[in-house]
Amino acid sequence: MARIGFIGLGNMGGPMAVNLVKAGHAVLGFDLSAAAQEKARQGGVTPVDSMAAAVQEAEVVVSMLPAGRHVRDAYAGEGGILESVQGAALLIDCSTIDVDSARAVHEAAKAKGMEMLDAPVSGGVAGAEQGTLTFMVGGGEQGFEAARPYLEVMGKAAVHAGAAGNGQVAKACNNMVLGISMLAISEAFNLAEKQGLDPEKLFEISSQASGSCWAMLNHNPVPGIVETAASNRDYEPGFAAGMMLKDLRLAQDAAQRAGCSTPLGAEAAALYGIFCNSGYEGKDYSGIYRMIRGDWF
Repeated sequence: MARIGFIGLGNMGGPMAVNLVKAGHAVLGFDLSAAAQEKARQGGVTPVDSMAAAVQEAEVVVSMLPAGRHVRDAYAGEGGILESVQGAALLIDCSTIDVDSARAVHEAAKAKGMEMLDAPVSGGVAGAEQGTLTFMVGGGEQGFEAARPYLEVMGKAAVHAGAAGNGQVAKACNNMVLGISMLAISEAFNLAEKQGLDPEKLFEISSQASGSCWAMLNHNPVPGIVETAASNRDYEPGFAAGMMLKDLRLAQDAAQRAGCSTPLGAEAAALYGIFCNSGYEGKDYSGIYRMIRGDWF
């Protein structure tokens, strides 16, 4: 079993670290939040008082951090992971960040002779807790194979997306599809109801027809249709609208840098921006259905 340093023990990172402990690994964890550290300790993670202490003797380092600047600082900053690791650890960053930051950290790790992967996830907090995440992995084939045993503990699937940064590209594209899909679903179910078609009847039809999609089947925004959907618990996330907005903006950043036109992605980002700026960033992303209806919380 491996000695693992885990940086970032929040809503996603904490359960992921605990699942590594359950698999028999020795996990030393660090987070700026004392509450997060205590919760991870209850799951078997050994909390330490610094990032350096978590990674010094680690064979594997896993990080789950909020944004690109945090990842850059954690890995390449003064006293960061690359300075603190003793030996050639395998580095796995599971944060969802901008492509440029991911590739910059890859280069910094490469200069230190370390294997680095960007491995953002899909599956939300429930997936982190249940060990059913999907990892989209950028980096070398050798590193991916070395990381597979750890990713398989934390998730149900790990797909090698190609070179450094491609995991972030895949995540941005995937969640742009999800955000656009939810808006289309919201408009369709609102139109159906306003024209006298029962939403449950539309679901029965569309779930077996060309309009079917993952978001409609699993995260249906209309209460009472999909039992496990956030719409049945007053849109408590789930996948928070603020996180969807972050991912849509990352997709727009990537599109701008690539000179790629994504008009529907841009519109989705704008609409989720309105929703979040109206105070609903903590609601599930499917709650935007209420905004489309004009039926605010």
